[in-house]
Amino acid sequence: MHSLSGNILTPGGFVAGTLQLNAQGRIAAIQGQAISEAQARDSGDALVLPGFIDLHVHGGAGHDIMEGGQAVDFVTDIHARHGTTSLLATTMTAPLSDLDAAFAALSGVCSQRAPGRARVLGVHLEGPFISETRLGAQPPYARPVSVDEIARLNAVAPIRLITLAPEVDSNMDMIAALCAAGYRVQLGHTSGTYEDGVKALGHGATGFTHLFNAMSPMHHREPGMVGAALAHAPYAEIIPDLLHVHPGAIKAAMRAIPGLYCVTDSTSAAGMPDGEYALGRHKVFKCMGGVRLEDGTLAGSTLSMDQALRNLVNTLGLSVQDASRRVSTYAADHLRLADRGRLVVGAWADVVVLNDALQLQQVLVEGEALALNP
Repeated sequence: MHSLSGNILTPGGFVAGTLQLNAQGRIAAIQGQAISEAQARDSGDALVLPGFIDLHVHGGAGHDIMEGGQAVDFVTDIHARHGTTSLLATTMTAPLSDLDAAFAALSGVCSQRAPGRARVLGVHLEGPFISETRLGAQPPYARPVSVDEIARLNAVAPIRLITLAPEVDSNMDMIAALCAAGYRVQLGHTSGTYEDGVKALGHGATGFTHLFNAMSPMHHREPGMVGAALAHAPYAEIIPDLLHVHPGAIKAAMRAIPGLYCVTDSTSAAGMPDGEYALGRHKVFKCMGGVRLEDGTLAGSTLSMDQALRNLVNTLGLSVQDASRRVSTYAADHLRLADRGRLVVGAWADVVVLNDALQLQQVLVEGEALALNP
């Protein structure tokens, strides 16, 4: 495939025309006439958007990243068929031996993308450096930041994002060094105060993990970690499955945080029928449209990024352009990736094609057209 035609969403708005690809899987040219979003939606022609980027993926298709082995193949396959062109494989709080096994399985896929699958940009280390008082659905293996442990794992597969609780032991003092080493640091699974959050941002942390969930809530006299995020964060994740966070809270966060971006926090239950599944060392249960532990605690989601886009537009009332930034561009910006998450000349041809109902018609990963049906 050398070109796509339709209403192409560029950083400057929609262009009715053609997107040209080169042999290396990058965008060679975008040609056409500028049109409004209303014209693009009303025309009935295909909408051509940047491929989705998901920085928080635990699993899918019945497989969990922590399984190791070939699990990541199933995960990258199912998410690619829902428009996710690149992602961070996300680990759970676990003993080091479990993390070693998971990272060993990720080493090869981080260095080379398998045909027909999403690009694995690296690893999101969600824990184990979190608070034992805010585990959420994380197993009880929380511990303070260990530079040696991070270096050992990063030598096997690249860690791009680290979630930590800044109030735990020496974690706050480690943030600046982690950022200087090139990691992006997010605050999450934390009982820290507003002051802890502000101080951590001052040390170089840039984001918050699944905002509102598993962190100290906001009160008008005790703003908590949520208050720190709303007042100061440049970036934060949000899970727009309409179960983890009320639409009104999502809208409030969008007004407050410039780079609020969407993640699925998807589990092995994504794309599967109701039943029992694995999430790290936990058993989780898909039922009533969500995923929960035996005690009812929310445990990740079954959300896909194409459904996230539809939720943003159809339920929250965002424009397609704004919604696209939140499922693509802002995540790329947070990882400092200028060649993904936007349709511009020179960027990777990571593309989704949708109809006027925002249903996927086609997905390209680095110029490769994928089969959407299993």
